[in-house]
Amino acid sequence: MNALPPDGPPIDAAFLRRWLDAATAAIDREAPVLTELDSAIGDADHGTNMRRGFTAAHTAVEQEPPDTPGGVLVAVGRQLISSVGGASGPLYGTLLRRAGKRLGDEPVVGAAQLRDALRAGVEGVGQLGGAAAGDKTMLDALLPALEALSGALDAGGGTAEAFAAAATAADEGAQATIPLRARKGRASYLGERSIGHQDPGATSSALLITAFADTAREAGA
Repeated sequence: MNALPPDGPPIDAAFLRRWLDAATAAIDREAPVLTELDSAIGDADHGTNMRRGFTAAHTAVEQEPPDTPGGVLVAVGRQLISSVGGASGPLYGTLLRRAGKRLGDEPVVGAAQLRDALRAGVEGVGQLGGAAAGDKTMLDALLPALEALSGALDAGGGTAEAFAAAATAADEGAQATIPLRARKGRASYLGERSIGHQDPGATSSALLITAFADTAREAGA
């Protein structure tokens, strides 16, 4: 197991439950914005679907709290697959289930382990959706976030510092989808008309990364 930062709190099931609290609140708050973005290049339901999925996941985890960080992510991913409509359910479910399975049954993990788990999840998203960087999808937020997270950890940064860098990169990545032409998903059918609109999936992905940053900061990581 990778060593924990000497001055950081444990990344355990409680940490991931607090992340879920933060993510659910952020999705609920920003659901109208996500739906507005989706109305321009999608089916105008991304915010509604994500809110429903995270609300269901939050309820499920509260009712039967997993006792490992991997277990929390797997539980959330499972709920998203079953309750989120369209492509978002399978994509976000794959992201979190793969990450959770990569963490395994460890009761406590280090920041580098969480990074590696998220990388496995992001790779799963790319495989499932057949997308890559620059296709105007959630990967345009997740891939820069991973790069920034890894860079900060490799440079000796703590968990909070590393996730803060990841959150900034994810937000910048989401905004950078505005001038892109969509090559995957519903938006790709619009061709040139998809240019000039921020991708809703990249935007919601940035919210999830920011929730990690907020959780780590509040924990004093």
